[in-house]
Formats: sequence, structure tokens, C-alpha cells
Amino acid sequence: MERVTTGLKGLDTILDGLRLGDNVVWHLDELADYRQFVEPFVRSALEAGRRVVYLRFGQHEPVVPSYLPLTTYELDPRLGFESFASRTHAIITEEGPGVFYVFDSLSDLLSAWATDQMLGNFFRVTCPYLFELDTVAYFALIRGNHSFKTIARIRETTQLLLDVHALPDGSYIQPLKVWQRHSPTMFLPHRREGDHFLPVANSFEATTLLTDLARREMASAHRHLDHWHRLFLQAEELAGDPAAEEEQGKMVRHLCHHLIGRDERILVLAHRYFNLEDLLAIKARMIGNGFIGGKAVGMLLARQILRKDASFPWAEHLEPHDSYFVGSNVFYSYLVHNGWWKLFMQHKTAAGYFSAAAELRQKMLHGSFPDTVRDDLQKMLEYYGQYPIIVRSSTLLEDGFGNAFAGKYDSFFLANQGSPEDRYQELEEAIRKVFASAMSEDALTYRQQRGLDQIEEQMALLVQRVSGCYRKHYYFPDLAGVGVSHNTFVWDRQMDPKAGMLRLVLGLGTRAVDRVVGDYPRIVALDAPLKRPHKGMEDVRRFSQRDVDLINVSDNCLQTVSLLQLTQQDLGLQMERYGVRDLETVARLGERGRKSGDIWLLTFDKLLADGELTGLMQRMLKTLERVYAYPVDIEFTINFTAAGEPKISLVQCRPLQTKGEQVRIALPRYVPDERCFFRSEGHFMGGSIAQPLRRIIWVDPQEYSALPQTEKYEIARLIGRLNKRTQSREEMPTLLMGPGRWGTSTPSLGVPITFSEINHMVALAEVAFTSGNLMPELSFGSHFFQDLVETDIFYLALFPEDPGCQLNLNWLAQQPNALEGLMPASAKYKKVVKVVNLPPGRLQLMADLVSQQLICFSPEEGR
Repeated sequence: MERVTTGLKGLDTILDGLRLGDNVVWHLDELADYRQFVEPFVRSALEAGRRVVYLRFGQHEPVVPSYLPLTTYELDPRLGFESFASRTHAIITEEGPGVFYVFDSLSDLLSAWATDQMLGNFFRVTCPYLFELDTVAYFALIRGNHSFKTIARIRETTQLLLDVHALPDGSYIQPLKVWQRHSPTMFLPHRREGDHFLPVANSFEATTLLTDLARREMASAHRHLDHWHRLFLQAEELAGDPAAEEEQGKMVRHLCHHLIGRDERILVLAHRYFNLEDLLAIKARMIGNGFIGGKAVGMLLARQILRKDASFPWAEHLEPHDSYFVGSNVFYSYLVHNGWWKLFMQHKTAAGYFSAAAELRQKMLHGSFPDTVRDDLQKMLEYYGQYPIIVRSSTLLEDGFGNAFAGKYDSFFLANQGSPEDRYQELEEAIRKVFASAMSEDALTYRQQRGLDQIEEQMALLVQRVSGCYRKHYYFPDLAGVGVSHNTFVWDRQMDPKAGMLRLVLGLGTRAVDRVVGDYPRIVALDAPLKRPHKGMEDVRRFSQRDVDLINVSDNCLQTVSLLQLTQQDLGLQMERYGVRDLETVARLGERGRKSGDIWLLTFDKLLADGELTGLMQRMLKTLERVYAYPVDIEFTINFTAAGEPKISLVQCRPLQTKGEQVRIALPRYVPDERCFFRSEGHFMGGSIAQPLRRIIWVDPQEYSALPQTEKYEIARLIGRLNKRTQSREEMPTLLMGPGRWGTSTPSLGVPITFSEINHMVALAEVAFTSGNLMPELSFGSHFFQDLVETDIFYLALFPEDPGCQLNLNWLAQQPNALEGLMPASAKYKKVVKVVNLPPGRLQLMADLVSQQLICFSPEEGR
């Protein structure tokens, strides 16, 4: 390999020169010592006609004299590890092969990242890339600032590691690693005398020097902890000092920037509600380091807000938590440890954003974890014993103001049964799947649409004991649900949106947050708990919860069990609290000669009628809303004590996006039927709107129902392709209409699209088609609804058989179908999918939240 010079002949003699590809790490007492080696290196490189690049990111003075003609790039490590590493990678790529580099002191990265782990990760991904391009690069580390493990990782990766000591009797340099070079005296200490470096050759001088150096190392042994641990040791000392109140406040703010996140509005609340003891308690339950992520912060912050509310004894009503937090830096370490960083960098480019992510996602399902992470995960699992746990995503951007990421990342329940080895393997598998979900197409589309595709989005994890209790071989909570402090989905003009709403189920909350096939949670308007968004006993029966999600500890899995099957087992469920006997169905079965025992309908009417639970939940929601100064969305479980007292476990809290709730829309007083496409009372979500339409995409219920299942999936993909063609929502505002439930996993109940296949629509309509069993679900409070609100997609459900609903299918039939022109390859589906293009001003969609009126019509005669 081609030799190059350090600019110091004596040093070249010791090292046998430098080679193209060398990364040279200087381990020094002071930065001034680094400058003594940088300047001659840069001068000689420039004289040889080399291109020299200086990466400037430290808070210290420049290490390269300003008069030297080299290229300087300014970087800001405070933007985060990913941003910094990505920018460095891009610079190296743009500069190409054969360039010489000088980096500022890597030790300065600690002030931005607070951990040696990420410094080591940065070096591990940058050094090999520089080596590939035949560069030569200088780095500096300040002695005593780094853990032994970090130095060892850097030594393992670099080509040269050189120790420099400034002692009273002179300066010494000792090579610790020189890759693929050797001489009899190369690794001895060398005393510098001008440009000459003389080996310490006799035993007396060597013993004296090395003993002195070893004594200095022992005296500062405590400094060789990871910077992260030293930071929290300092916090512990401050927490124990009653006189250090001002310093404690400063430390809280400092730790929050490294532990809580970067969202300024969340940080203001964190500074107000967390003290040093709170942050130290979080650190004590952390695996790895870095941020704990938005979901974990929201849960902890909400609990702190309630705990510090002097106006109400929340401690009597709340179930405590004993969560663990897997720090966000573990996610990056997982990528680096498995050698996937280069692929991750490809994903960060426009060309590879989706394609590289798809490849990376598959790899992430099969990676291994660093030993230190594995050890900590094992200890956590031993703590929980065999209680069921849930592994939840908790990314940096998740559950923040403006970006809920509702349902975009995965979470997994673990029954946590079997041998310790089996339970550990299942835990690792769950973590891999959650990490891999960061690369899902839905999540990437969501981020791209909000301009977040280049923003750092690390995946932390929140691991929680599942709230509930054992009932024979089942484990589940009494109740679970979603609560919102501002109800923009009121279905009665007498309701107050400010009262809030619950979405309530028996068992695990999965059936409350997701749209579930053939099943419906109880929707509770907190100012009118017994009012339902539907009428009559037959509708109560149709729109009720039929199945219960729970953990089967015997089968070691999450299961769905029918309510009928569950109530026929002696589990001690007090069904009178949750439902009413369906005497009519029992009688019908009896008439057919079938004995069924009790059949229950989950109405929760008795529970809701006394007002205690609804009052408690409303108080919780409004307390959190007041502190956030913003509507909130919570997830919770409820378990009843032997005395019948509800204990609430608050498992999630985030700002709630709301649209149009304050706007009053003046609907036209009279629209003749021939100018009306559809009209309805209620059954819409997304507030008040006045939206011109330029395109309608209609999926015909009868034609769709007649398709085989595989072709129903193809219809979903066709909708996705039409969605991609609708790049501008402003120029081509589109209403998508179809039978049953959009986004269902069961094609017989609706079109099985993903959210990324409808994200360019301005409005989404679900149309009831009873003969085909295709029924909408008013998914108030679900992840699906949150997606619609955040993407500003108006939702409506049409029930053409209801007296208050009108749908003019004759008008639709008269319109030409533009599908074949847009998608010639899909022309065979033109009877199933109709695309109607409209001239400007032809059709208007209007809704008024206050009057609960909805209409889609042609504004002028003859249009």
C-alpha cells in the first residue's frame, strides 16, 4: 500500500510511515498536543497536492490553523447521532477516494450525546468507510473522558492508536496499535526531542516512566466510567444536597435534554413536573442509554401531573407502574452491531427511502444484540418473573404535539410462560419485530408526508407488566379503553364536545384502539354516558363487543375468546356490572330447541349510570388537558378491587389532534334532490368542513362482494395506485367511497387497504351494504381515526337504509368512468371501481358539527 508521511520524519521512522486507508487516533492529555501533530500532517499533505478536509464540530478552538488552504465543513452534533453520522457519511461520499481528513476532538461529542456508546458507534461506522476510500484521517480523544470499553472499541476498529503524554520532563508518544507494521522498538514509549523521537530503551527509565503513568491512571479510575454513568452519579450527589436547589434545577434541565426528548413543549412540562429523584428513578430502570421515547414520556408525565394535583387524591385511584425503558441508543447500537449502518444510510437517500428500508426491515428481524444489552434484558425478565408483559414502541417523535404516530409502530404482548431460555428468546423476538416496524411502509409514508423523513427517529422501547389479573388460565384487565378530552365526534347536537369521550371494552385494550372485524367497543360521551350513536335494541346487539382479547397463560399466547364462551366458564366475572342478559336471543334459541344458558350484551349501562367511573375519567382527562393546554388522548385499563373500587392504570397519554371543531359552517337551507349526491345526519368525524371535490373514487358494493378474495386484495392495491396518482390534494381533492370498513384485515367486510394507500384523499366514506354484510364502523378514538385527523382526511359513514340518509346512486351511474384512461392495465375492474372526474365547482362536501348535518351537492342548477 502507498506510504504517506505524518509530516514528522522522526514519527515516520517509528511508524514506518502512514498508509492510505489509515485512521489515526491520538489519545492525549490536552488538545494543544493534538495541534502539534495536525499542522505538520496537513502541511505535508497540501504540499504533496492532496485534498485535505477539516470536519469542524467541537466547542474548542480550531485544531487547524486558519491560514492553511483546506476545505472545512461545519457540523452540529447537537442535532443527534443520526444526523451527525449521516452528514459525515454524505461528506465522505461526496469527497470521494484519496482525501485526507482532520476531525475535531471526538471527546467534544460527549457534551451533545452524553454517552461514550454513541461516540464508539460513530467511530465504528465512519472508520471502515474512510478505510474503503483510501483516505488518511486524524482523530483525537482526551484522556480520562472515556470508558475503558470505548477506548477498546476504538482500538479494535482503528489502524493506529497513539498515546501521547505531556509530563514535566518532556513529551512522550507510545504507539498502542499500528496495523500490519512492526519493529523491535515500535511499541516502546518515545521521548520527543524536536522532530526526533527517541525510544526509552533502558529498563530504569522505562520502569520509572510507566510506573508514573500507571499511578496517574489509577488516581483517575473513576473517570473511566461511561460519561452517561458519570453524569447520573453527579445527579445523585446533587439530589442528596438540600442546599443545591439551583444546581438541581440546572441538572434537571440538562438530563431532560438527554433523557426526555427535544420537543420544546414537552420539555417545558418535564422541567415543571420531574425532579432529580424522578429522573434518577427512570435511569435506574433503563436498559442502555439515550431517550426513553415519546410514549414512555407521555405515560410518566401524565402520572406525575396527576400525582402532583393537590385538588384530588389520585393516588387512591391509580394503579402504580413498574415499567422498564430500553433507551433509544440501543436501536442504533443494534444497527451498528449487526453491520447494517451502510444500508441504513442508503435508506436515508431519496432513491433508497423505501427500497433500502424494505431490505433492512427483513434483516432486522434476524439480528443479534450486544452482550451488555442481553445481560440487562435478562435481569429485567427475571424481575417480572412469569407475569405477562408488553413490549411497546416509544420513538422520539411518537406521541408528540402534531405527530401521534398512532398504530404506526408495533407493540407485542408476551404471555411470558415457559423456561427462562424460551421466555428470553420470545422477548428478543418481540424487540426485533418492534425495531423492524420502524422500517414499515406505513410508518415511512407517515413520516414522509409530514416532512419528517430526514428527522432523527430512534426507536426506544417501553416494557410494562400487563395490567390485569389471573382468572384460571386467562389473564386480562376488567376494562380497557381510550379516552379523549375533546369529543369532535358528537352524534347528537345536544352533546358538548368539551366533555370528552371514552371507547370502552372488556379485556385487553387492543379492541379499543384498533378496528376489529365484526366487533364494536362501547362509545361513551362523558356528558351523556347512556346515549348511543345508534338506536334500538337490534342496533345495540349489532354494534356491541362480541369477543374479548386476553392472554392464555396455558397456551402462552394472546388470544381472542368469544364473550359467550368466556361467560360459560367459572371465572368470577361480575357480568351484571358490564352488561345485560339478552333475553330475546335466549328465547329465540329456545324456540329452536337450543339451550344456551345466559347470553350477555356488553352495554356497560349499569357501570355508566352511577356516574362514579365517568366522573373520574372526565376529571382525569380535563386535568391533563388543562396542564397540557391542549386536548389529550389517553389509553387506560381498569381493575376493580374486592370492594368494587376502580383502580386505573394510565398506560399512555399524548396530545390529541382535532380539526374543525370551532368552526360553524352555514349549510344551504334547501337543496333539491336532483342536485344532491348524498346527505345524512351525524355519522361523520373530522369537524366542520366546506370542501370542493374534483374526483370521486367509488367501489361498487355488489360487484366487490362478488369478487374472489384474491381479487379483493387487488382492488385494495388498485386504490393505492390511484392514491399515488393523486399527488396534490389541493389540485385534485378526492372523495373515496366504498362498502363496509376501509382498512379491514378481512376482505369480506371491506376493502383491505393500508393507510399509505389512502393518504392523499381529502375525504373517506364508508357505505353500509347490509345484504353483503358490509357495515361501517364509527371508529371514534381508534388509531385509524387518529390517522385520518392527522392527515386531515374527513370521515363519513352512510347508512342508505336509514330514514335520515339519502344516496343518489342514479346520479353516480350517469357519470363516465375515467378508470381505464388512468389505469389501462386495471380496466378489467371498471365495473368494480369507478373514477369520476369533476370540473371545478361541480360538487361540494359540507358538514356542520353543531347541527350534525352533512351534505354533498352540486352548488348551482345545471352543473
